[in-house]
Amino acid sequence: MKKKILVTGADGFIGSHLVEKLIRNGESVKAFTYYNSFNSWGWLDTLPKEILDEVEVFAGDVRDPFGVNQSMKGCDKVFHLAALIAIPYSYHSPSTYIDTNVNGTLNIVQAAKQREITKVIHTSTSEVYGTAQFVPITEEHPLQGQSPYSASKIGADQIAYSYFCSFQTPVTIVRPFNTYGPRQSARAVIPTIITQIAAGNKEIQLGALTPTRDFNYVDDTTSGFIAAMNSQNTNGQIINLGSNFEISIGRTAELIAEVMNANVNIIEDPKRLRPKNSEVERLYSSNSKAKDLLGWAPEFGGEEGFKQGLLKTVEWFSNKDNLDHYKAGIYNI
Repeated sequence: MKKKILVTGADGFIGSHLVEKLIRNGESVKAFTYYNSFNSWGWLDTLPKEILDEVEVFAGDVRDPFGVNQSMKGCDKVFHLAALIAIPYSYHSPSTYIDTNVNGTLNIVQAAKQREITKVIHTSTSEVYGTAQFVPITEEHPLQGQSPYSASKIGADQIAYSYFCSFQTPVTIVRPFNTYGPRQSARAVIPTIITQIAAGNKEIQLGALTPTRDFNYVDDTTSGFIAAMNSQNTNGQIINLGSNFEISIGRTAELIAEVMNANVNIIEDPKRLRPKNSEVERLYSSNSKAKDLLGWAPEFGGEEGFKQGLLKTVEWFSNKDNLDHYKAGIYNI
């Protein structure tokens, strides 16, 4: 009987896309979703019926070691994506980030060790690098916890890596730069811009406009995850997934307005600004290691690729049924 691939955080943005792609690739998938009284499976609930019918759903909480261990029964590979990711929320509720991101990751790698899982893909984030000290950012760049969120992810990465070093648990750390696309939370900058324009706003409220980011369309990110799973030479490795292209937040807003044929003013809203020393001013990835180890390269790279990804994203958000999932009229933290 074919063993399953466990995906934690399957109810989220990247996780739901990963589940969908794995099913379309003919894989057997168990989707770990966050247990709740509404029996909501998050974005999985919006997948086509023929896809969702092929998914085994396991509702639990990565903070619970017993449930995590049970979720891996019958699985041989694990994608660990479950995490708290909103940076503003981490400023006033940092303890929850330690519980979910650090202790949750500990539960994953401990269960993987006990269950003799053959591959663990642990999800990191480019935020662990903080403001770039050199560009493009390679995997050897120093780690800087400039927010409680990024500090918790540094801790999670180190827990995962320690299990490779201490117990030979087959862990690969995949470090995506700024992923965007359909289903992304309105807490992220690109959906924030799109939903405000789609709601008819003429003044677009954003945080700092000068920082740069290395944006990656979600199809590229999930392709990188699957390439890491299929590679035989990635255990113990940390691998950036980035487009090797940087663009400012202000210019990103202008491009989205162009794509949406909107005439808007872009306003810097003080309440959306990060504390001064917490803002990551520059992210710009080297992806040479991913190319060398995984044979992976972004299909939506460079400014032209970014525009194509934005078109796909805008098209999805412009559908009223999709837009209705969002509260565009408030500042989402």
